[in-house]
Amino acid sequence: MSFVVTGGGRGVGRAIVERLAADGGTVVVVERDRDGLAWLPAHPAARRLLPVVGDAADERVTGQAADLAERAAPLAGWVNNAAVFRDAALHTAPAAEVYDLIGLNLRPAVVGAATAVRRFLAAGTGGAIVNVSSHQARRPVPGALPYATAKAAVEGLTRALAVEYGGRGIRTNAVALGSIATERHAEFLAGQEPAEAERVTAELARLHPVGRIGAAAEVADAVAFLLSPQAGFVNGVTLPVDGGRAALGLDPEAR
Repeated sequence: MSFVVTGGGRGVGRAIVERLAADGGTVVVVERDRDGLAWLPAHPAARRLLPVVGDAADERVTGQAADLAERAAPLAGWVNNAAVFRDAALHTAPAAEVYDLIGLNLRPAVVGAATAVRRFLAAGTGGAIVNVSSHQARRPVPGALPYATAKAAVEGLTRALAVEYGGRGIRTNAVALGSIATERHAEFLAGQEPAEAERVTAELARLHPVGRIGAAAEVADAVAFLLSPQAGFVNGVTLPVDGGRAALGLDPEAR
């Protein structure tokens, strides 16, 4: 089986790529930043990890990724993970800028889903799509309006795809992530004074009922399940992978 993972070079995306490869799959890794693919040649499964450098919002790029995947093995799954973390406030930025930022996070999911659906239908094999969302789709935090709006749309897209194509053998689900330990998170903490880094770590533990943030490998486990035949009757679901953060619903701004 083959899979495509967008934004697969770092963080959660890389963990998903490595998990699917460990399960024996061939994985096409779409990454905008070439440096984010530098680890592929040294990986034990390097022969089954196929890089594509480009923007996941570009249909030419996703088409190239699908071609590579299908040449290697039947395309079984597609993961829309690519994301952009930039903010703009409606009261200070032009509305068009905010709208464009929403599109930066929504468009890759739409383009990836379109490519996956067309290939699954053409092959007649069906398949599975997993969209990566966030707890912010339902419980936004201040300073992330474009991102939270886009992720809410991604979850709506997930349900619509599930209804539209479920009867044709294509399942679509999403994972809504809490705070996850990634390179980006580690870099953020490293840029803080030790006392502030300790405070942030304690605050994140408070927001998640399990008492810690998640590991990228834990997200990968959930995604691998949703892509697998074991999830054959799971369709149109947004699965929180957040340690209970959404269920607890604490306001991170409250003291």
